[in-house]
Amino acid sequence: MQRVSDRQTICLRQLGDTRAEQVAFRRFVSNDRVTVSKMVVHQRTRVAKACAGRHVLVIQDTSEINYESQRGRKRGLGTVGNGRDVGLFVHPMLALDAERGYCLGLLDVQVWRRTKAKSKNYRCQPIEEKESIRWLKGPQRAKAALGQAAMVTVIDDREGDIYEKWDRLPDRRTHLLTRASRDRAVVGGGTLFAAMEQLPHMHSYQLDLPARPGKRQARQANLIVRFGRIRIRRPGSCSDRDAQAEIELSAIEVIEQNPPDGEAPVHWRLLTTHAVDTVAQAMTVIGWYRQRWHIEQLFRTVKTQGLGIEESVVEDGDVLEKLVVIALIGATISMQLVLARASPHHDQPASHVFDDRQIEVLTALQAKLQGKTVKQQNPFAPQSLAWAAWSIARLGGWTGYESERSTGPITMSRGLTRFNAIAEGYFLADVCSD
Repeated sequence: MQRVSDRQTICLRQLGDTRAEQVAFRRFVSNDRVTVSKMVVHQRTRVAKACAGRHVLVIQDTSEINYESQRGRKRGLGTVGNGRDVGLFVHPMLALDAERGYCLGLLDVQVWRRTKAKSKNYRCQPIEEKESIRWLKGPQRAKAALGQAAMVTVIDDREGDIYEKWDRLPDRRTHLLTRASRDRAVVGGGTLFAAMEQLPHMHSYQLDLPARPGKRQARQANLIVRFGRIRIRRPGSCSDRDAQAEIELSAIEVIEQNPPDGEAPVHWRLLTTHAVDTVAQAMTVIGWYRQRWHIEQLFRTVKTQGLGIEESVVEDGDVLEKLVVIALIGATISMQLVLARASPHHDQPASHVFDDRQIEVLTALQAKLQGKTVKQQNPFAPQSLAWAAWSIARLGGWTGYESERSTGPITMSRGLTRFNAIAEGYFLADVCSD
């Protein structure tokens, strides 16, 4: 893991400095006693300690790892979303501090290979027999692990809008926040989406939307907010006949007014178990939902714009599952640096990511990385994680000016690669001088 983090690659040849090390890495990931479950449990235990006493946002999502370009060289894989290409699926859970915005680490990962098509009676099957059980299994593990957290809010996108999840997961300290997918029947007649349209307009605000190439242009969106309480009914397709007949939730609708021509308007229908009775509460929940973007950034860092997991030449499906988990843990370190620099709170120590020797190198680099003007000085307290993240971003190509916002996970990944090379040279100089 240290090599993956330092070198920002999952390529076994690049992780090993000698042939013996390369062989050792291959033997490790091929060892039957090294399992996905053991790695995940170890990671979850470590992250759970960091979550103690905090309100934790647990963000979950699914992504496919596609190996179709190497089909002839792979074995033991399944099919991915289009039903044809070979690959596997991954479903991580990222833990964030709700109040301070810190990335606390990777709390859980589910990895699986789809080796058979859906059965004809798929909709009638118990959820325990469906792939969608992942949306419940991950949060259930989180609840068990985060017993010392002050509160847990599980956040997911539309695919996680599952009635059994609303029924089973919430308790006094465990909440859900999901973007609604299904136009459910509501108590009193009618459907969810129509009922949300009738909620009172309570607030307006502006939001700067960054550009997403091929999807939207950068713009300032004018948004209105509606919210209220809604009771949803158990759907006929719910596989659990013991589930509650109806569940009361807070509903928030966010709609963009007058979007530019040719642009799809922002439209979020959010459901949550949190009480939303004031504009301040609604805006807080909307802010939490917007943190879901970080897991999309995690996927980018694992794939083509970071560790390149889909370019791995490892052939065996069992080994690829392990490498995916290792890659996710390594990519999470980049996310920790990104969020540490962006957070208004900067009291996380650099030791959460770097060891004492690496902090020594970061300290030595400050004179080189900082410019002559105030705007190019590292503004953070020495040996804080934000101070380290500023330094790594500079090594990744960032100029140091706040007006240039290229300090995302890809910049951090590049910076970590360069930093590792510098650190090796730094300590090699000591060896040679001796």
